[in-house]
Amino acid sequence: MEHAAWRRWVLPVLALAVLLLAVFAVREELRTTSYRVVMDAVASLSGGTQVAALLATAACYVVLPCYDLLGLRYAEVTIPFRASLTTSLFAYAFSQTLGFAAITGGAFRLRFWTANGLGTADVARAATFSAVGFWVGLLGACGLALVFETLPAAVLTYAPATALRVIGVLMLSTVAGYLVLASTRREPIQLAGVSLRMPGVRLTLAQVVVATIDWTLAGAVLWILLPPSTGLSFAAFLGAFALAQGVGLASHVPGGIGVFDSLMVVLLAPHSSATGVLASLVAYRAIYYLLPFLLAALSLVFLFVRRRQEALSQVTRTSLQLAGKWGPAVLPGVLSAAVFVSGLVLLVSGAVPAEQGRMAFLDQMLPLGVMEVSHLTGSLLGAGLLVLAWALSRRIDVAWVLSVVALGAGVVASLLKGLDVEEALILGAVLAVLIPSRPAFHRRAALLAEPLEPEWVVAIVAAIGASVAFGLFAYGHVEYGSDLWWRFARSGDAPRFLRASVLVLGGVIVLAFARLMRHAPVVPDRPDAAELVRARSIVARAADTRAYLSLLGDKALLLDEADRAMLMYGVEGRSWVALGDPLGDVDAGAELAWRFRELAHHQGGWPVFYEVGTARLPLYIDLGLSLLKLGEEAIVPLASFSLDGGTRKGLRRAMKEAEKREVSFELIAAGQTENLLPTLQHISDAWLAEKHVREKGFSLGRFDAEYLRHQPIGLIRHEGRPVGFANVLRAGDGGELSVDLMRFSPDAPGGVMDYLFIELMLWGRTEGFSRFNLGMAPLSGLEPRALAPLWNRAGSLVFRFGEHFYNFRGLRQYKDKFDPVWEPRYLASPGGLALPRILSNVATLISGGLGGLVRK
Repeated sequence: MEHAAWRRWVLPVLALAVLLLAVFAVREELRTTSYRVVMDAVASLSGGTQVAALLATAACYVVLPCYDLLGLRYAEVTIPFRASLTTSLFAYAFSQTLGFAAITGGAFRLRFWTANGLGTADVARAATFSAVGFWVGLLGACGLALVFETLPAAVLTYAPATALRVIGVLMLSTVAGYLVLASTRREPIQLAGVSLRMPGVRLTLAQVVVATIDWTLAGAVLWILLPPSTGLSFAAFLGAFALAQGVGLASHVPGGIGVFDSLMVVLLAPHSSATGVLASLVAYRAIYYLLPFLLAALSLVFLFVRRRQEALSQVTRTSLQLAGKWGPAVLPGVLSAAVFVSGLVLLVSGAVPAEQGRMAFLDQMLPLGVMEVSHLTGSLLGAGLLVLAWALSRRIDVAWVLSVVALGAGVVASLLKGLDVEEALILGAVLAVLIPSRPAFHRRAALLAEPLEPEWVVAIVAAIGASVAFGLFAYGHVEYGSDLWWRFARSGDAPRFLRASVLVLGGVIVLAFARLMRHAPVVPDRPDAAELVRARSIVARAADTRAYLSLLGDKALLLDEADRAMLMYGVEGRSWVALGDPLGDVDAGAELAWRFRELAHHQGGWPVFYEVGTARLPLYIDLGLSLLKLGEEAIVPLASFSLDGGTRKGLRRAMKEAEKREVSFELIAAGQTENLLPTLQHISDAWLAEKHVREKGFSLGRFDAEYLRHQPIGLIRHEGRPVGFANVLRAGDGGELSVDLMRFSPDAPGGVMDYLFIELMLWGRTEGFSRFNLGMAPLSGLEPRALAPLWNRAGSLVFRFGEHFYNFRGLRQYKDKFDPVWEPRYLASPGGLALPRILSNVATLISGGLGGLVRK
């Protein structure tokens, strides 16, 4: 497990390295300009230019949903147009700004499309087709620019023309190969377990047209904002734009920020000053990225809050229905990003000069000390919001409280340190949408106890580094000396920047050391006597008879602090396997599931939930897990169970045969089995020897005197002599009845198993139990259809033809004689390439070790 931890750092660190390289490449161009000159250039952009850029952006957002419309048509599924449009606008507004489109935009599509009846496979096909179209357009634009040299001359200073042309040919060949394959291949291909058919000529051409228009309009937004003196043809500019966008997207830096911008400055340097390009990029970021993101975030929260309002148009009603159902699932990520941006705004604001006219006004109204303290406070609040943004993404309730306080204080600090009205409005807007979203943040957890993912570590470091870089750029003309630290004046922006930066860096370093000095978590030990006592109190209230398996002591226990819920689990390899759903209170159980996921994640392991039912499937989806059907569980409704009727003829015959052979049933109460345990031990040992098997574990019980003496025993006697037994498990809520161990002597009469089950079911009905759990029929109920998932098809084949290894069909047929209701059971775990190892780990855990996999 420990070897996997470093792999999670590779991509985030690589993204940070690419960003640093991009900034290093642009350092020469930045020496010829200054922060104030760039801001003046942004302010000098004409209203007509800004309106034209806004219109081009709006046109982009008209075209972007076409990707999804084509994807849905390719997947041969339909949803209401309004729902498709709403989903696309939200998905692209967030994914283009935050990056990681497969995660950010994919989350919206999964939530909203499945709400309209699509299956996960349909969503995967449609989303894949949309993503392919996006990249086809980008590769085509880059390839054309490189082959036909429609690029700024500056590109040739970094690579020879021949090498660039070869790269362009490879890009165009990739696109051409896809177009030929998509138009001519008839057989589907398998990708990550999903069957993908080729789209055909018409869909492929439509895909190319949409991608071409999209990239042309996206480039036109920045083209409009460039200084008129640039003198570069649109074709040459579009080539540079596509190339920079491709590198930015490949870097995995959110929105390509820093990488795309630096490359554009370098590529356009011979045609325009760094000042003009930087001013255009600032406006471009605000219009094309930030504005749609803020509008989408405000809209999502508004829809979430107003989801029950009736007097609305049909478009809004559709949106409200979706937001009401899925809003709580996507809001934490959206608001987390908004709070992170707010923190970055405060940090950057504290690192750049304040507007002198506003400072002069504040100087007349406030003491200098108030402005100095407000500046330091604003920067510290900015750093704090970066960390709180991470906590919000994990839905921690205290993070919501602290974020509300920090944003409110940030609004005040922004006004007091420099009358930054625009900054205060941004923070106020985020605060306004955060306050009514309180229900989305329900997890009770300690901030410092939560695992901080590599992506967030790198993002926080990059944000603080960006604010320091902005400050160094803004005050590049200042001569730094020891006296600068202690200079306090109305115009002392540079000293304030230095003090704030050191304070922020110091705070982050202290936080990092606080986390590093924590005791490292260890693989949990088996429960002690005190934990088993606590577990017994939860078992006594549980609705699932599987809860009794926690009392065996062979599984680690994760207990709610108030003993409202419990989760039992074992560890094998990298798999942390929880047995069944969390037991006890629903809300407390959900919190335990999150704690379990984080515990596994912190140790570099995979969280796995084995044999879970349908009631908690949304929880496992929220945990980011994939679902795999394991089989079906037989549940016999006891209220309608009897031996009457033609369908019960076989059961009546089994009862009569047992009575003829002088077989009898006796239920021995818990606590009265002490003298009987040696006899039961003898029967169990004989049964194991005859079957040539050994005791299993984890999901199955074993003969353990301490475990059995606290449960009723159903005893089978033949001519007065004990020949078989089963320990009877009774749910704490009086609903479910089941058995765990069921063992017989080799000389027991035939049919005693049927007899035992019938007697227990009749007794359970008399005692008021509602159902009898006959246990799992592995691999039953899996669909063998051609378009079913690979696992289902393979499992169905094993179920039908694997009798040599396990009596799959026979077990199903035996349980069917009791007319049960079959309920599906699933494995919730990470999918992809990890799945085979997870299944192997689970099998090893159940078999009691590797030896159990190769022998009975």
